[in-house]
Amino acid sequence: MGFERFIFYVFAAILVFAAGRVITVRNPVHAALHLVLAFFTCAGLWLLLEAEFLAITLVLVYVGAVMVLFLFVVMMLDINVSPLREGFVKYLPVGFTVALLIFAEMFMVLGVKNFGAEAVAIPARHGADYSNTREIGSVLYTDYVYPFEIASVILLVAIIAAIALTMRKRPETKAQNPVEQVAVKRADRVRLVDMEAEKKQ
Repeated sequence: MGFERFIFYVFAAILVFAAGRVITVRNPVHAALHLVLAFFTCAGLWLLLEAEFLAITLVLVYVGAVMVLFLFVVMMLDINVSPLREGFVKYLPVGFTVALLIFAEMFMVLGVKNFGAEAVAIPARHGADYSNTREIGSVLYTDYVYPFEIASVILLVAIIAAIALTMRKRPETKAQNPVEQVAVKRADRVRLVDMEAEKKQ
């Protein structure tokens, strides 16, 4: 077994372990940290496949931005997970059945017949002048330009919907009116008072 294959199996084992700990650990902060480990390990696997742009994008975007945001939100909310786990045993048979169905579907789709060594060839080695970023850009903006634009529109709609749901007017919330703030005058905020000078005794 070559060194590259050994590194692949090490990264794959760490990735499976980290992914399992994400859903089994009790502390949400520890779950987020294991997810960071899973992202880093997945980035290492992408480096082995010569997908450097995807690897660095995963580290910068997900680990550097999304996961930091998750950690801040989890630590600020101080989520009490004990009430969330009270009904775990009650829903365990249903969850186990769904997990078995998902594993069966993954085995049928990702089986040896479809993704074996005979069906999928080993990726060819590229030269030193090969640019992974240029190849991704050329494919993304030629063959997949319409799915890319549709995905961007869907994400834009999701952002607008999230803002509309969170910024709706509720009677218990306090909000500022920018129109009234801009139209304010000095007389509305500043009041001059005439006071007699104090005499020193």
